[in-house]
Amino acid sequence: MNTGPSAALSRKEDAGGQLYGFGAVPLGGGDTRFRLWAPGAREVALLIRGQEPRPMTATHDGFHELVCQAPAGTLYRFGLPDGSSVPDPASRMQDGDVHDASIVCDSASYSWQCGHWRGRPWTEAVLYEAHCGLAGGFDGLRARLPELARLGITAVELMPVADFPGPRNWGYDGVLPYAPDRAYGTPDDLRRLIDAAHGLHMMVFLDVVYNHFGPDGNYLSSYAPEFFRTDLDTPWGPAIDFRRPEVRRFFAENALYWLREYRFDGLRLDAVHAISDRSWLPEMAAFVRRSIGPNRQVHLVLENDDNAASLLEQGFDAQWNDDAHHVLHHVLTGERSGYYASYADDAGGMLARALAEGFVFQGQADPHRQGRLRGEPSAGLSPEHFVFFLQNHDQVGNRALGERLISLGVRQKALRAAVALQLLVPQIPLVFMGEEQGASTPFLYFTSHTRPELARAVRDGRRREFAGFPGFADAHALQGIPDPNDPDTWRRSRPQADDEAAAEAWRRWYEQLLALRREYVVPRLRGARSMGARALGPSAVCATWKMDDGARLTILCNLGDEACECTELAGLPPDAVFFSGPEDSGEARAFLQPGRLPAHCTIAALESEGG
Repeated sequence: MNTGPSAALSRKEDAGGQLYGFGAVPLGGGDTRFRLWAPGAREVALLIRGQEPRPMTATHDGFHELVCQAPAGTLYRFGLPDGSSVPDPASRMQDGDVHDASIVCDSASYSWQCGHWRGRPWTEAVLYEAHCGLAGGFDGLRARLPELARLGITAVELMPVADFPGPRNWGYDGVLPYAPDRAYGTPDDLRRLIDAAHGLHMMVFLDVVYNHFGPDGNYLSSYAPEFFRTDLDTPWGPAIDFRRPEVRRFFAENALYWLREYRFDGLRLDAVHAISDRSWLPEMAAFVRRSIGPNRQVHLVLENDDNAASLLEQGFDAQWNDDAHHVLHHVLTGERSGYYASYADDAGGMLARALAEGFVFQGQADPHRQGRLRGEPSAGLSPEHFVFFLQNHDQVGNRALGERLISLGVRQKALRAAVALQLLVPQIPLVFMGEEQGASTPFLYFTSHTRPELARAVRDGRRREFAGFPGFADAHALQGIPDPNDPDTWRRSRPQADDEAAAEAWRRWYEQLLALRREYVVPRLRGARSMGARALGPSAVCATWKMDDGARLTILCNLGDEACECTELAGLPPDAVFFSGPEDSGEARAFLQPGRLPAHCTIAALESEGG
């Protein structure tokens, strides 16, 4: 009979039922179980600061483990055969940055104030995407929660917080997926943010990155080269090998960790099209939902360039709808370079399809992708499966100069009408930080790499990326693209309005529309189905949905500069119209009988069943 550390581990795991398979997990009484998957290392030592190295026990599946006295707050590293030492890849907190020692943490020590919280239905979600660093860290964002709640936001979505190199980063260069970055605060500061949100009846989502690691601070290849594939690359380096059960488990447990130990209400999975084995996704979703149990409402959202509609029936609530964004961006700005070219020839028809069916590309050839077939049929899905945004960190920050729509020459009336469309249709809206106040400050790509050669490579690579775009054909223009590593690039990205009166007008606009959404759309949203949509012109659309209670929601939107014919207007009972604007002054209602939809106008009507 085995009576060594592994046996003790097994007995304590069976008793506690709350332990994870990676990292340092407190077991009670000051004992901690350390576990590292290092199939490429013959032996591994636990290095606790101030103590002699402790040999760990190697198991047949490549793990090295040890149970010993190490209370919360203990600093440790793992020693490798070549004499080097590395932080824990499943570190729960770092003593500084990604290269420093890891710290034993006890998540059970935090006293939750809203322990009764069980979440909110997905249909009630109004997402607000925020970057914690630009908001002043976890505490700074926590201070803004009451303001966002008054606005009508029901869910704050954090850009990735997993530990990245330096104090400034979008978060997609993370290398320690379990550890909140210390630049934003401590793990308990993050819990206080989530606790405060729950106290305001708000959900909190986290953006997680499972498709790659950042370029600095990832030591996995030195002791677990099997973590990566040798036959497949991504835009960020070798693909993670999701064929291996240990890799699948590492990330599935990470998803569970954020949801259970921090009580996040949901996750947004970044760029899952770059995950090499798609079968892991529904497997992970099932694992998370089974582990969380039925007493909490937890939501899983995808970013997936492949438009794989089938995943939205395999444990995932929704996907970011890039198609809807791209066609609306083209309509508002006229841009047709890059991926916008795929949406330029039939913009009105594509917008109608995005509103009625979710994805525009459902298996057709995509011109921007060299004619590659893209997408799966999505017309059978309810609109709540699609997250609808006018802007987000990608669509603003991946521009060379980080311009927001308000700085791209879009007419204010047209932009306000587009916001009305976004917030009143049955898809789930996402607001990007600063939109609600009409911020004109850019959102730029920023980093804080300490290795000069890496900082230089990132700067030069970004400039090369835009060398073929209109406006950046000469070297002088390319030099004008901000250096991501310059602290001023980060400072310039803080959302600010030019004028407080204008900012307050924008806030009132969002508050008005979200109140209407809460009254007319949300109670009827679950199970809503499209009744069809059609283009009224290159910049105008009419769409109708049968809502859950049988009522019919009709949205008419004209983002063009001229009025357009709209026969549907004549059939709308005036008392069914609950919004017309931007001004909502009666101007739009005056066109109901003639059947012409004014320029820069959105109209929303709800007709009860049989009405």
